Amino acid sequence: MIIKRLTPVLWTEDIEETIIFYTKILGFTCQEQNQEWQWASLNKDGIEIMIAKPNDHIPYRNIGFTGSFYFEVETVETLWEELKNKTRVAYELEVFEWNMKEFAIYDNNGYLLQFGEEQ
Repeated sequence: MIIKRLTPVLWTEDIEETIIFYTKILGFTCQEQNQEWQWASLNKDGIEIMIAKPNDHIPYRNIGFTGSFYFEVETVETLWEELKNKTRVAYELEVFEWNMKEFAIYDNNGYLLQFGEEQ
């Protein structure tokens, strides 16, 4: 097996609100959106995230994910200053023993987004 890429598909109950969060707050671009499919593709710096309304193929109770999405970034301190007052913070900027300076926020759906830079 050869894996060519991994693209998360985040379920949301509000496509438009999620597009606004990722484009206006995090600087992604909405590359494609299909109203009929209730789906969109978001991109930033070579990273792709798809968002979609839950469909009939998989049992659905509510939005949720047991984990986080970890973004390795440059200038994490600058990003922290940009986001700390615009989002719900999970934990503030700090340096961890594994030599990463990082912080975490929640997106509009409650998904945990971590941002880190190697020190």
